[in-house]
Amino acid sequence: MTSSPAVQADPVRPLPPAAHVRPGWLPVWSKAAAMRAVRATVVVPGMFALGYTVIGDLQLATFAAFGGFATLVLAAFGGGWRDKLLAHLGLAVTGSVLLVIGTAVNSSIVLASLVTIPVAFVVLFAGVGGPNAASAGTAALLAYVLPAASPGTMSMVPERLEGWWLASVAGTIAVLVFSPRLPGFAVRTAAARSARALAGQLEASLRGDADSRYRTASIEAKHELMATFTSTPYRPTGLATADQALDSLVGLLEWCTFVVTDSLREYGDLRRVPEVERQLLADTSAVLRAIGDLLDGQRPQVELGPLERSLAASVDYLARLSTDGDGYAEALHLSFHARTTAVAAHTAMADTLIAVGRAEPDVVSGGRRRWYGQGFEDSAVGERRLAGLATAAGAVSRHASLRSVWFLNSARGALALAAAVAVADLTGVEHGFWVVLGTLSVLRTNAASTGATALRALLGTAIGFVLGALLLLVVGTGAGALWIALPVAVLVAAYAPGALPFAAGQAAFTVVVSVLYNLLVPAGWQIGVVRIEDVALGCGVSIVVGVLFWPRGAASLVGDDLADALRTGGAYLAEAADWALGLRHTSPVAAPAITAGVRLDDALRGFLTEQGAKRVPREDLWRLVAGTVRVRLTAHSLAGLPNPEAGPDPVRLVLSEQAGQLAAWYDHLASRLDRTDHGGVPVLSPPEYRDPLAEGVSVGELSCALWVSEHLKHLTPRLAELVGPATVVAAQRHRPWWR
Repeated sequence: MTSSPAVQADPVRPLPPAAHVRPGWLPVWSKAAAMRAVRATVVVPGMFALGYTVIGDLQLATFAAFGGFATLVLAAFGGGWRDKLLAHLGLAVTGSVLLVIGTAVNSSIVLASLVTIPVAFVVLFAGVGGPNAASAGTAALLAYVLPAASPGTMSMVPERLEGWWLASVAGTIAVLVFSPRLPGFAVRTAAARSARALAGQLEASLRGDADSRYRTASIEAKHELMATFTSTPYRPTGLATADQALDSLVGLLEWCTFVVTDSLREYGDLRRVPEVERQLLADTSAVLRAIGDLLDGQRPQVELGPLERSLAASVDYLARLSTDGDGYAEALHLSFHARTTAVAAHTAMADTLIAVGRAEPDVVSGGRRRWYGQGFEDSAVGERRLAGLATAAGAVSRHASLRSVWFLNSARGALALAAAVAVADLTGVEHGFWVVLGTLSVLRTNAASTGATALRALLGTAIGFVLGALLLLVVGTGAGALWIALPVAVLVAAYAPGALPFAAGQAAFTVVVSVLYNLLVPAGWQIGVVRIEDVALGCGVSIVVGVLFWPRGAASLVGDDLADALRTGGAYLAEAADWALGLRHTSPVAAPAITAGVRLDDALRGFLTEQGAKRVPREDLWRLVAGTVRVRLTAHSLAGLPNPEAGPDPVRLVLSEQAGQLAAWYDHLASRLDRTDHGGVPVLSPPEYRDPLAEGVSVGELSCALWVSEHLKHLTPRLAELVGPATVVAAQRHRPWWR
């Protein structure tokens, strides 16, 4: 075997304890938010003051102030200083292009509305490129909607660009100089802990220590890893090769946990197993511990040779056994567990080496073949560029579908912003920009969530209006008092995202707007009234678009994407089994199953971050997701077996038929989830396996068939647990979206 085994046990990811779930209205202390607020408090008023009082240009000052908000508040880039520098540079360049486009189209309602659709779609859809690209979406759109929904001519573009770049440069410097020291990438740290816990569990069993705390530690470390990885509404890894390796490693470590805990449940005390298998598991443990060290930034000596030699020794040992002996079946079963655990660790080490930048070119190419179904054999710079282009193209193609939450969210957001631009122009409001910004700030993935957020936005804006009016009544509209109030308002508004309730952030931002506009054109408390009117229009646009387009949000996609993942996984399994049995000589096609898995992950993230109660228990969703992972990785394992030169003997035909039955069962289950069939889902009983050795064929000729049989035997008993959750999800598909 040259690839990873199937998921075996403990597929359900638990929810966080209720005591750890913070109510949405409760403010929290956040060091990162505090540092963000300090940076914004220094940069935004400073750039505004420079543009307005020193340079004396209204356009420059306005775009410097809002550019500072975009750079320092709306965008939150992760990674090291180089990643942040590149992300801020990308935002500055993208914002410049969008600023020019927005200024060019604002003279025509029809043109502005029509152009907004492709512009907003491309910006939002670009979030498939990774967390930094997703984080930059709203900030980049700010550079477009401000000029698109405000009066202006092309002659103002130079001053506007100067303000935007002034804020971009100052904001980037502030972020690079004044950022919290990173304790390490959270996902990488959690992955290191998981690998070490697995190594400790194996080591304890090898010395005969059956204490349950080792198994508990492995499972808890896996839960922590998955909670960290799934805590954001989008994947925390980008499209770079190292990011893709880390993304793959997370799944492999979850997989390793399933395999190790399942194996040690049967073989708790490894002192009594044959020495060849003990050595294989000992080398596996050493590799897992080295993975933890590499992820923690250490530089251990990586030796995969011992593990590879132990794998070969395990194969030789099994081949020397008599197939008609009493202990052969048990030896085969034990070898299956030991070898699948070892191969899982070997594959995880390959991804770890790629993630930390220590992999050889052939390892990188092998990783790409596993991730995308293709590799790039040339090791020159051109190969890296080709790989990068192919990765980006693959991400776009995977999500260019009505089954993708990214595609539908981007289309829905683009239509909502275009409608907001049209409404702002047609109603003739004084500050149409706020209508569009109100739409952008409250638009969520389903109509119910959008409505709830809109109410909070209006409440926050009203509170901000009252506070702003009181402030102006107290300090007046004199420039001195307003300049003192501006940094305080910016401090609160910049601290709010993620740390204060949404309504509080809206209130703080309304106060900032009141102060800014009274510095530009003193109008007193009326500015707050205008903002309430504009935000109300924007919220109304969001709600209408939410009801008309995709009112169920990600909830509707979860069922469809689960069905796709099950159906494509079953088809992949049948093809991979025929490949390993020698009944098929073209490589199994993995791309549809991989694509379905990625879409499902994104849809589930979107669903879990939506507002409101979840009608489907999360445990049921995770159980179904684990079922899709299990079938896909089982197929991947079979696809990694060599393609034997063998004819269609009865044994292989029986195993092929059994794999086909499994694929048909997954297809039937999928038909319930995507509403193509309203019939009941039968519980598939485990197929009655025929003993390949009973046919009188030697082990050497049937070595791959034996492994196919073991994989199918381990997969089939877990099917029944998917029926209940599938029934719950299917029932929700028939409920009206507003219930």
